[in-house]
Amino acid sequence: MHQRIKSAVGAALLAGLLSGPGLAQDDGGLDDLFTALRNADGGNAAAIEERIWAEWSKSGSPAMDLLLERGRTALEEGEIPRAIEHFSALIDHAPDFAEGYNARATAYFQAGLYGPSLDDIRQVLARNPRHFGAMGGLALILQEIGEDEAALEAYRAVEEIYPSREGLQEAIAQLERSVAGQDI
Repeated sequence: MHQRIKSAVGAALLAGLLSGPGLAQDDGGLDDLFTALRNADGGNAAAIEERIWAEWSKSGSPAMDLLLERGRTALEEGEIPRAIEHFSALIDHAPDFAEGYNARATAYFQAGLYGPSLDDIRQVLARNPRHFGAMGGLALILQEIGEDEAALEAYRAVEEIYPSREGLQEAIAQLERSVAGQDI
């Protein structure tokens, strides 16, 4: 019974997070980058990914960009509570800025707070449905809680956007074996 409940929770989370158009931010300028990313490989893909992240990191406000930078620095230094404070302040002042939620989701994940991380991932994907980083984070959480089928679906959503993402094909292959019931 417990396993059925857990599976139902994983499926509901995934359906709610990866479905629908959401409140997609205006990222028409990124369309060309996403097309290139879908067709790129290796170093080319990494360079394109970097350009996409740079665009996603622009809030439109120097003060908000500074909060994002300070939070990221705190996270790199292992100061997770301080990072969460910076990201929370950023979200309070710029609630439509998807990257604030994504950064805080990462901090919550690193703190082992999966529920708040999932809440923020939901906010990211509502604002930026092509956010492959948030989708990858969702897949990691789903794997951690034993929802391999849902994690596989999340990774496949990443694959549609960024098929050459480092480690993605290995993660998919591992989950396919797990879901099929084979030993890994």
